[in-house]
Amino acid sequence: MIGPDLRVLFCGINPGLWSGATGHHFARPGNRFWPALFRSGFTPRQLRPDEEGELLTLGLGITNVAPRTTAKADQLTAQELRDGGRALVERVAHYRPRVLAVLGLGAYRTAFGRPRTAVGRQPDSLGDTEVWVLPNPSGLNAHYTLDALSAEFRKLRAEVERLCGGPAEQ
Repeated sequence: MIGPDLRVLFCGINPGLWSGATGHHFARPGNRFWPALFRSGFTPRQLRPDEEGELLTLGLGITNVAPRTTAKADQLTAQELRDGGRALVERVAHYRPRVLAVLGLGAYRTAFGRPRTAVGRQPDSLGDTEVWVLPNPSGLNAHYTLDALSAEFRKLRAEVERLCGGPAEQ
């Protein structure tokens, strides 16, 4: 789900088995992307993965760093992530979202060659696109509770409102 001139392009690492089977992003039950998106105010209600098309009307989109479906993101090779990072840079240049939000610290570090990256706004942009790194919303990421994940999404939403001059939810 991607289109031109989005407020935020959320970027997962790669499709998991459930997402690969259903064709929808963050589709596995227990993935916290959709609840965090709602709790942070990006969406007026909690969307289901099969409703991902509604994001475009809110100025939001979803893509992945790597296209290969795996059971766990750590099954991707470093080369797949680097190749995916280059392809993502091209997508961002083409679609021109205001903010790119990569959901996965380790994947971002590898894909973009930034081993010391921390969660939050990044010092480097991609052209006019600001870059953020958010925690991976997978239920396998036990370092972040849903509340902590939602708090990081809220920080991003506040920045999007500042950059775009109004609420991120339309």
